[in-house]
Amino acid sequence: MSPRAHPPVLRDQHGRVSAFVVVLATGCLLFAGLVLDGGLALAAKTRAIGQAQEAARAGAQELDLTTYRATSVFRLDPTHAQAAAQHYLTTVHATGTVTVTGNTVAVTVTTRTPTQLLGLIGIREITVTGAGRAEPQQTTGIP
Repeated sequence: MSPRAHPPVLRDQHGRVSAFVVVLATGCLLFAGLVLDGGLALAAKTRAIGQAQEAARAGAQELDLTTYRATSVFRLDPTHAQAAAQHYLTTVHATGTVTVTGNTVAVTVTTRTPTQLLGLIGIREITVTGAGRAEPQQTTGIP
């Protein structure tokens, strides 16, 4: 067959492969961004949960010793519990809220993680939150 027998669409395919490569490369970059930045966000969430739990444990150690000595009942000193939990958050450079209700210390840590590849499509950071709760436990001392 002569070149004139082919339809015009089949003769001129210059640039079609380039468009395909651009679309494919963009898709691969987006997928890589989801994997990389998703992993970074998961690591940040795990870290935030750990920080919140540790802060709550630090607060749950602040007992009202006067009440304990008089009645043998574990009761938190709310002011000291909140201060101890907040001090722990400050020590690990975390931002969060501390709430003491009854014998429970609840801590919520919020952190922002900058993205590596998703910034290319306008997502500059991912915000994650972790929560932890603790209360004092009385043990018998027998392992």
